[in-house]
Amino acid sequence: MDRKKILKRMAQLVFFIFILNFIAGKLYWYISIWYFDMPMHFLGGVFVGLLAVYCSKFVKINLLELNFKEQILYVFLFTLIVGIGWEFFEIIFNNILGGQFFNTLDTISDICFDLSGGLASYFVIMNKNMKVV
Repeated sequence: MDRKKILKRMAQLVFFIFILNFIAGKLYWYISIWYFDMPMHFLGGVFVGLLAVYCSKFVKINLLELNFKEQILYVFLFTLIVGIGWEFFEIIFNNILGGQFFNTLDTISDICFDLSGGLASYFVIMNKNMKVV
């Protein structure tokens, strides 16, 4: 998949996540549907996986020159770093402003869904067998 198509998919996905998050906030889905953050983290992981492939050119990594394990490791680590950063943001935001306590199981679950979304986006892109320029 070429970089313009990846950028277009990322923009569409961000818009979809924004609308879904807005509706969820208005209808209190995060509170009333206990598992609602799981698909949201998966979608966020898909976005970050697309971002990892898109940004590979900027960090001077040619994914097509890497073997399969190195490609997976690159997308996995990129998604993991962003996911952990997001979880730190959530912990600080929830503890300072929300007064909620840290939930280890929720944090691990969120990171797992981030990673699964990131890897899913990688497999969709690379399965298309198109060149990432």
